[in-house]
Amino acid sequence: MTPEQTVDLIGQAVLTIIAMVSVLIVPGMVVGLVVSIIQSATQIQEQTLSFFPRLLITLLMLIFAGHWLLRQVMELFDMLFLSIPGTIG
Repeated sequence: MTPEQTVDLIGQAVLTIIAMVSVLIVPGMVVGLVVSIIQSATQIQEQTLSFFPRLLITLLMLIFAGHWLLRQVMELFDMLFLSIPGTIG
C-alpha cells in the first residue's frame, strides 16, 4: 500500500464522517440557537427548554436521513473492500 492510497482512503473516510455528522449536528445547533435567543428574550433560563428540542430534532434527522446515512457508510465500505486487491498486490 502506497502512501498516496493511504491518504486517499483516510481522506474519503474523513469526508464521509464530516458529511454524516453535519447532517445530524447542524439542525440541532440551529434549533439550540433559536431556543437560546427566545430564552434570552424572555429571560427564562431553564436547561430543559434547550435540551428537549435539540434532542427531538436530532432524532427526527436520524429518522429522515437514516437511509442516506446508511447508504454513505455502505458506499465507503464498498470502496474499501473493492480496493483491497489493489492494495495487497
